[in-house]
Amino acid sequence: MELERSNKPSQPAAWNVQIALLEFLESHWELPDEGIWEVHGPRQHFTHSKVMAWVAFDRVIKDAERDALEAPIERWRRARAAIHAQVCEKGFDTRREAFVQYYESPHLDASLLMIPQVGFLPPDDARVLGTIAAIERELIVDGLVLRYSTETGVDALPAGEGAFLACSFWLADSYILTGRRHKGEALFERLLALSNDVGLFAEEYDPRAKRMLGNFPQALTHMALVNTARLLSTPAHEAYSATAKGERLAAAPQPF
Repeated sequence: MELERSNKPSQPAAWNVQIALLEFLESHWELPDEGIWEVHGPRQHFTHSKVMAWVAFDRVIKDAERDALEAPIERWRRARAAIHAQVCEKGFDTRREAFVQYYESPHLDASLLMIPQVGFLPPDDARVLGTIAAIERELIVDGLVLRYSTETGVDALPAGEGAFLACSFWLADSYILTGRRHKGEALFERLLALSNDVGLFAEEYDPRAKRMLGNFPQALTHMALVNTARLLSTPAHEAYSATAKGERLAAAPQPF
């Protein structure tokens, strides 16, 4: 990944690792799993997991094409296309006009905000916009985003938890990419104000008790923060074009 970001050709050892990972993924992507949140309930065909499997194939295909590397590209293309078709068929609820947490589920998941960011669908796709709107309606508490509703029983956790800070940054990204930059900036500034005295963030935030919850410090939160800062430091048309194509942003993040 670091080689890809720097536009340097893949090294033989690194490329062999990528091939091994793709070979594993080819035989495992259709299996259910615990998802990004490592839920303590039954394994499911989580939509986000399938999207990220698509990302793995998409990025390695692009590496191979760019550097003229020896690889079963046509087979990988078929796998990439199969994943995309399956997600759009089974991970999207036409009645709700939104992607759902796992196949044929009625529930939402804030990880689905990543769909336009990784280039699976462009930010202005109606299915993306519908998913953002549904998350706004159902997973926002006091302006911050829950990762999912614990009342659904997908997890063994008790009902109720704090808002997930990474998910709230992802919503800011969604606003930026869909032309609502001022709204994204406002949410970004609000999130920055929640950091502690040395600028660190936890996993969750309780907007009612006004305190951080969960793992601290949380790398996922800080990674999301950097990505939002990077989007805000990139001209809107460049950010849209890069994400829609699944490409890295050309602009480097600016210091705060």
